[in-house]
Parts: sequence; structure tokens; C-alpha cells
Amino acid sequence: MSRRILVFISFLLFLALVCIAPVVCSASTAYEVASPDGNLTIALELKTNPQPYLPGSRAYYHVSYKGKPILIDSPLGLDFFKGKALDQDFEVVNTSREAHDSVWQNHFGSKLEVRDHFNQLTVSLRERQSPNRHLDLIFRAYDEGVAFRYFLPQQEALKQFVLSAENTGFYLAENATTYALNIRSYVSPYEADYPETPLDQIKPTSVVPLPLLIHLHEGPWAALLEADLTDYAGMYVGGVQGIPNALMSKLSPLPDHSDEAVIASSPKATPWRVLLLNPRPGGLIESKSLILNLNPPCTFDTSWIHPGKVTFPWWSGFLGGNGEFNHDVNTGMYKHYIDFAGKNGIPYIEVSDYWYVFKGDWHQGVTHTTEDDVTRASPAVDIADVLQYGKQHGVGELLWVEWKALQRQIDTAFPLYEKWGAAGVKVDLMDHDNQEMVNYYAEVARKAAEHHLLVDFHGAYKPTGMQRTYPNVLNEEGVMGMEHDKLGGLLQDVWAGHVTPEHDVTLPFTRMLAGPMDYTPGSFRNATRNQFKVQWLKPMSEGTRAHQLAMYAVYEMPLAMVSDYPEAYEGQPEFEFIEKVPTAWDDTKVLNGEPGKFITIARRNGANWYLGSMTNWDTRELKIPLDFLGQGAYEAKIFADGPDADREATSVSISKKIITSGDQLDLHLAPGGGAAVIFTPVK
Repeated sequence: MSRRILVFISFLLFLALVCIAPVVCSASTAYEVASPDGNLTIALELKTNPQPYLPGSRAYYHVSYKGKPILIDSPLGLDFFKGKALDQDFEVVNTSREAHDSVWQNHFGSKLEVRDHFNQLTVSLRERQSPNRHLDLIFRAYDEGVAFRYFLPQQEALKQFVLSAENTGFYLAENATTYALNIRSYVSPYEADYPETPLDQIKPTSVVPLPLLIHLHEGPWAALLEADLTDYAGMYVGGVQGIPNALMSKLSPLPDHSDEAVIASSPKATPWRVLLLNPRPGGLIESKSLILNLNPPCTFDTSWIHPGKVTFPWWSGFLGGNGEFNHDVNTGMYKHYIDFAGKNGIPYIEVSDYWYVFKGDWHQGVTHTTEDDVTRASPAVDIADVLQYGKQHGVGELLWVEWKALQRQIDTAFPLYEKWGAAGVKVDLMDHDNQEMVNYYAEVARKAAEHHLLVDFHGAYKPTGMQRTYPNVLNEEGVMGMEHDKLGGLLQDVWAGHVTPEHDVTLPFTRMLAGPMDYTPGSFRNATRNQFKVQWLKPMSEGTRAHQLAMYAVYEMPLAMVSDYPEAYEGQPEFEFIEKVPTAWDDTKVLNGEPGKFITIARRNGANWYLGSMTNWDTRELKIPLDFLGQGAYEAKIFADGPDADREATSVSISKKIITSGDQLDLHLAPGGGAAVIFTPVK
């Protein structure tokens, strides 16, 4: 036998030994798509037994940023209730690519001109074994982040099905710190704080909602979100047993069916799974239009939709006048608030709970009964008179409704509200994001649009970009706002006293990444850390008055609540900022900030810029560059913490100065303090 033949036989024996080892015995093919700027890539590979804890031929994806791994091989798969999982033994049957670049206008958010620029890869998979089910994986790469979704084409094997789980992994390449919403249940209004949490403290039993802010110790900032949540269950994440730095998706189960999450039929697309990436945390805030881009565009006329500020009688305890309206819900009280709104250019007033026939008892925890009637006014409130009075003063009404009462009567109530001339509805107390509730949101949004009604979802889960499809949905709460420092005074709310300045400056980097939030700012009963106390009537806010003013520029709130009662604002010159600040923007710049510490955001509406800066309980000296301004000189009207704001939280200093884009703004923020600035071009 020749030497050449012996060498060849030895080579074949070597290959045989390799292929019986528990590793991949042939090189896999990576299907990759990069962002338009080339910095981000997301790739799919089919790998045979690449890791011992996930046997079989499976689909994995990974993400890199500027060549650095962010997510390493992370599994993809769907689990079916009483059916075989769709997660292995795949073959690639087709691939397709698409490049997209367009611009659309968003008149109701943080930026008017929204660029939708991405590269897309679709990989079509088929099971090798019967029933040979088909699954498409769709990947998009933007300069701001990556997104992917599952799509099940129409097929007999999946004509109808029930998903019990979506086994989507997010396996980070390194250890990280997260800011995780502090809830432990799928039943929640998303109202808690976002404590700094080591990634390894998120356990397999954890139920962590989105958005999840992540700071990789050796890398960029990231945020995990979802978009286009339609006819599906909301997604959460938990840890993975035995695997460090790994997260796995969890789906909100259907009521009374812990092992069933989504009832569907093919064709069916899941929501987008989104990872935003940026070297600085403020860059994530500037990038969040990506969530809107992943939703279908609006298909109806929106000329009747007008963002604006809203008076909120409930927060102060329905106070007003010379004491005649103290905690007394009646027609006169609402007219008093309408007078205030009309005088100060506030376009809306909320007509809060108790305006309709309501049989519940808040004090006993009964928030709805089958006898509630959202089409009949209570004897105390002449709703027709209130609505007519508002019309005469140029003020629209948002009618508060409990969700189950509305659900029973929606097809009667919405045409009636339109006939009455109501501006919209505030739907409250849903506290779920299972598939049934997600579909209810869509029903409310669609039917409200048909009757020219604005929508504010309160007691709500986080936004997922619905505002692009239904711009009449201006706000979604899903945030622990100031009302908790009120509720603790009567209902023993466990989060009372937790609405701190630290919490306030964490929200822009966490909850606000998902979309607008109904925080309910505007308190003029401001308190230092030592002065603050929880109370039901005349509730306080933690931090300075300038801190409250800054919220109107820092937070995205197309319907921005003006929460205190009219007399709280009388004679207070700093109320001018609340009067003048818009609630929808042409442009947004995040100038500095760090979660839990401080933030400064500048937003433009027309030719004017508005700036808000906030700090936690630490005193802070900030030097703000003004290069975001246009050419020429501007008058800066500055509403800042007064020199004694560390002792008297209501103290505000108001000053003016002429500046240009080459200048810097020096700000002193008191503990729990802030500053708000209006920049007006000098003619």
C-alpha cells in the first residue's frame, strides 16, 4: 500500500473520530444581516449539539456591536400546548433580503421626522421530520438596534394551535448590571421601582417585565423590549438554570390556564423582540422611535387628534374654590376646574371616577360590579352640563372608566360619548397583558378612533408602539407615578414613599424607552426628604418644585397631567413653564444623564427649545453645552432651584439671559432638585 493511500486512510479515521464527539461535526452556515452603518450584526446558525444542555439540531442567533459579541448563541423555539415543540431538526429551505429606508411624520411623540432605515433577512426553516412544519425567522438590523420575530406561514400542521411558551433566549456575552422592574407576578399595573440588579440575581423563577435596561460591564448600554404586541401575550424574562448571564423569555398566561399563553392559527407572526444598543444610556432614549417603526402605520385621518395638558382633580382630592369642593365630586367642582383650564390654555380636564353610576367601593377594594353603568351619569354630576360648559370655554373632557364596565358597554358607550362631545376616555385598572387583555386594548383603540375619542390607558402594561397604528392612544401609564404617594394615605399602598427623585431620574432610561407614560406630574406641595409624608388629601411630592417643572420636558407625555388643584398654582410665577411647555415635539436631544442619578433633556417645538434637568437626592453642578440650539441668539428663561431649595423645596429662582449655541448653561441642582428652561429665538 502506498504512502499516499495510508495518509488518506488516516485522514478519514480522523474525521470519523471528530464526528462521533459531542460537538458539531460539520461547519454550520451563518446567515447574517448588518445594520446600514455596519456597526451591528445579527446572525442565525443551525448547529448540531453545540452545547450539551441543548441537544439536537437547533436554531441559534447571536448579536455583535462593532465586532464585539453582545449576545452569544441564544436559542430560538416555540413550545405548543399538547404538541411537539418547534425548536430543532431544521433545514434551511429559503432566504431573502430586503433594504428599506423611508421617513414618516409623528405629530404626537418625541420627534416629528422619523427615519425607518433597516436591512432585513428572512430565513425559512422546515422540520426534517414529519409533520415538516415551516417557520420563518425575520431579522432586522437598524443603526439603533436589532429586532427579530417568528412567523408561522399558513400550513395544515398548524391550522390551529396553542402556544404554551416561546423559548427565546437572550444569552449575554458577559456579566452585566440591569435595572429590572420590581414585580413578581404577571398580574400587575407595572407600578414599581427599577432597582439596580446584578444580572445573576435574575433567577429562573423571576418574572421580569420589559423594558429591561442592561449595562454590560465591558461594553455598551442595551435595552430589551418588544414591539407590535398584537393578538399575543406580553413577554417577560427570567434567568436560565446553570447558565450564567442568560435570560429566557416568558409569556403572560391566559386567565386560569397557566400552561396556555396564545391561542392562534397560521399564518401568525409574533411580536418583535428588540435589543437597543448605544455607548451612552441617553442614546437609547434618542433611539426609541425604533419601537414605533416596528408597528404598522396608521390608516385613518388623524387631524382631530390633539395632544395637550390635562387637569387632574382626583390627585389633589377634588379640592378647589374656598373649600366648597373638598373631596366632593359634583358639577360645580368640574366647572371650577374648567374655568382654570380655560384661563390657562389647558385643553383638557379629566372627569374622574364617580361621574357615572358606580356601585363599587374603593375603600373596600371593590372597583367594579355588574351594576356599573358607564352610559348613565351619577346624580352628583350633570355630565351634559359639564360637557357643554367645557365646550363654551374651549376645554375638552376625558371620561374615566373602569375597563370591565366599559367592556360590557363599549358599543353603546363610545357612540354616546361622541354624541355628547367628549374628547376621549381614560380606561383604568386592567393590570394584565395576557392575550385577552392585549386584544381588548386593540378593540378600545380601534373603536375609539372610529368615534374620534382619545385614549389614555391607566393601570396599564408598557407600550409596544401601538401609538403608530392608533395615534389616538396618546398615553399609557405602566409606571409608578406620584399617585402612589397619595394612595398610601388611604389604601396602605406598599409603594407609598418610593416615588423618590432617584426613581424619577431612573424612569427615562427604563420605562420611558417603551413609549409615553402617564406619570401625573405638577405637584406644587413639594417636600425635602425630611419634610415629606404620605397623605391622601393634599398629597405631597418628593423633591423640589423645579424638579416637578422639569418633568414636563424630560418625560414623554402627549397627555401631560397638571395634577394639583387650581388654587395651588395661583400667584406662582413658575407656573408659566407648565402653561407654555408643549406635549409633542419636533426633536429631542439627551444632553447628559445616568440612571438613578441625573438627566438633562432638551426638546424642540417649532423654533423654541425646552430643557428639563433633574437630579436624585444628591446636590449636582451641571455645565450644559448649548450646541443643540440653532443659529443666532436666544432668550433663556430659567426656572431653577432657589438658593434655599435644600430646605424649602418650593423655592424657585426665575432668571433670564441671552445665550447662543456656543455658550454653556451652568445649573445648580439642590437635593431632589431640577431646572426647566425655555429658549426663545431673539428676533
